[in-house]
Amino acid sequence: MNVKKNVFILSLCQTFFTSTTSVLALTAGLIGYQLIKFNQAYATIPISAMVIGTAISTAPVAKIMNAKGKKTAFIVGNFIAIFGSLVCLYAIYFKLFWFFVFGVFLIGCFSAFAHQYRFAAADISDEKFKPKAISLVLAGGVFAAYFGPEIASRTSGFFDSYLYLGSYCVILLILLLSLIATNLINLPKVKNIKTQEESRKLKIIIKQPLFILSVASSTIGFSVMILIMTATPIAMIEHCGHKLNDAKLVIQWHVIAMFAPSFFTGNLINFFGTLKVIGVGVLLMFVAISIAILGTDLIHFWLSMFFLGLGWNFMFVGGSTLLTSTYLPNETSKAQGFHDSIVFYSVAISSIGSGVLLEFFGWSGIGFGAVPLMLLMVLIFFFVLLLKFGEGNFSNKMKT
Repeated sequence: MNVKKNVFILSLCQTFFTSTTSVLALTAGLIGYQLIKFNQAYATIPISAMVIGTAISTAPVAKIMNAKGKKTAFIVGNFIAIFGSLVCLYAIYFKLFWFFVFGVFLIGCFSAFAHQYRFAAADISDEKFKPKAISLVLAGGVFAAYFGPEIASRTSGFFDSYLYLGSYCVILLILLLSLIATNLINLPKVKNIKTQEESRKLKIIIKQPLFILSVASSTIGFSVMILIMTATPIAMIEHCGHKLNDAKLVIQWHVIAMFAPSFFTGNLINFFGTLKVIGVGVLLMFVAISIAILGTDLIHFWLSMFFLGLGWNFMFVGGSTLLTSTYLPNETSKAQGFHDSIVFYSVAISSIGSGVLLEFFGWSGIGFGAVPLMLLMVLIFFFVLLLKFGEGNFSNKMKT
């Protein structure tokens, strides 16, 4: 098995997946804003539905992967997303809000499969290459940073009277290409060791300080990112008078910042240690929040979303890498499934709160709403470090 070849294909799949989600990030809230017949505070429900689909699917996805292998699961996920995109097309054409929500929900179910691309790369890599493998897969999103929002912008008015219908036609094409790429992956089915003594119960695994920190880093980093990103296109276009091309530019640079660092995040983790990378990610998040609170000019949106993407990358890649050090090979499915369940249930709540905060408190309310989450992250970060390492060993163990 050629590990680097498979990592490249997984990175390509990540590109298709992120292109799809970046189109959704730019358009789903705007479509919801147009189609919704009741309170527009809930215009972000489609984004929330996508995240809820991801959250609900994480446990079943882990079971499918455990029973049938990751490649088979990825194929199943692609078919679900293809059906979801067809539902979205139907909903946009007939202007049916709840059908659109359902279609995006199905694409969200696919996200639960696609978020395992990074773990699939880690599973086939040795310890030294593992951080790089995770980073390289996520780096596939760099190309999506340009293509996703560009697709949404250029095809949004392709069909007269059906705004964004063209964008979702392209999503369907992207998902078909993703299905082709998935069939090229060569992933061995991981066989579980049946010796019960070697497989710990989940409650024992999740009590580990480093496991707690890994989940906190991934969950809070992702939740804050979604809280701010979900509201951004609506805030820019509907509240602050910016144009679609302005929102496109902001989302493009946000996605670039999310995934471009992945070309070297693995090296940073190997050199400085996972915990220091997570710590830098926390600082970058505070920078993003501060800029968001300062104003609503294009430069404020651009800089805030750029630093938000950087912070997400360091916290999410760092959290994912740290997670892989907390379980045994035959504990993979339960540990990864629990991690992603916590992440995406929390993100679902965050995405719903995004629309409510924006409607009632404006753009600055989004920034202030993110502060408590980041303060919680700081508390968990230092508490876990002190709990795990003790005050005397703090600086020596930051290479973990």
